Amino acid sequence: MKSVGAFLPFEVVFNPRWWHHTAGISFERPFYFDPATRVANDVTMRRVLHQRFGDIGLGEANPEPRPVAGSLHVAGGFVIPALLGAEIRFEPDAAPQPLPAPLSAEQIDRLEAPDWRTTWPMSELVAGWDAQEAEAGYLVGDLNTDGVLNAAYHFYGQELFVDFHEAPGRVRRVLEVIADLIVDVASYVRWRTGSCSVAVNRMAERVDPNLFIHANCSVQMISPRSYRALHLPIEQRMASRIQPFGIHHCGDNMHRVAAAYAELGIAFADVGWGSDVAACRRALPDAFLNLRLSPIRMLQCTPAEMAADAEKLLQAAGALDQIGLCCINMDYGTPDDNLFAVYEVVERYRRQGCTPST
Repeated sequence: MKSVGAFLPFEVVFNPRWWHHTAGISFERPFYFDPATRVANDVTMRRVLHQRFGDIGLGEANPEPRPVAGSLHVAGGFVIPALLGAEIRFEPDAAPQPLPAPLSAEQIDRLEAPDWRTTWPMSELVAGWDAQEAEAGYLVGDLNTDGVLNAAYHFYGQELFVDFHEAPGRVRRVLEVIADLIVDVASYVRWRTGSCSVAVNRMAERVDPNLFIHANCSVQMISPRSYRALHLPIEQRMASRIQPFGIHHCGDNMHRVAAAYAELGIAFADVGWGSDVAACRRALPDAFLNLRLSPIRMLQCTPAEMAADAEKLLQAAGALDQIGLCCINMDYGTPDDNLFAVYEVVERYRRQGCTPST
């Protein structure tokens, strides 16, 4: 892991609804698949960020076009479910939504990873990337490769959680198929663009562009015992194939599985709002912890309340040399002043150095 470029980095990501109403960007198919549209929207997004938040270092005043393979300014994944056969719904002001497609037990038993290079959507994306790279000589950006439990739920439905106990062998096989697919795609994307998880969390660009971040949104839906029995061995297999390895845990209970995460030797962890930050740091003393503010509170609270939230997280973290702060997927209507209030807290802690004042 290379060292972070700036002490206590702060990152923000707005959701598609914010971008649609603020900058007129549509998140229908061309946003993801048409190279010219990707490039034009990337320029717009960097310019708008500078116009609104240039005072806190976001965006660029005069952004130049660049060969974007995938947006660096929104989060959300659909590629893995689509490769496995899920229908994807695109809308102007929302992230792509994989539509649930529960399979029978027999179909689950026959589930196999596709030849992802020749299967939509990677087939269409790769063709566009080839054209861009032939013209520009390089690519930037990546795509969100999601997580094994997240993707499995689209095909398994709620029976997934029953089968953790009643048919663990079936669950293990499905998770292994999806895990191998995720690592294959992420490794390829990183080879093409130099990164593979900025679309999971922009903090990856600040910490180490090579970082792979596995999305564990759904892990909060299973017990720590189930995680250890079936999910952890799958991630250990993934981590043996792709390094440096990180975890995205947006739930409010990361402290319940942090000791298990330590067995992965992770270099990075997203710590969901509501998690016990101090307990997570004790379990993961060497990992970079990216502390997540709540986008709902960012939308609904006052600047003073958001400043207090930032203080709470940073005080709990202890030494701040391996700490970042972020707020991801903020909605339209989020007061700009709330971001400025959080940034003022971050700046004060930067001036104080590595350990918060008491």
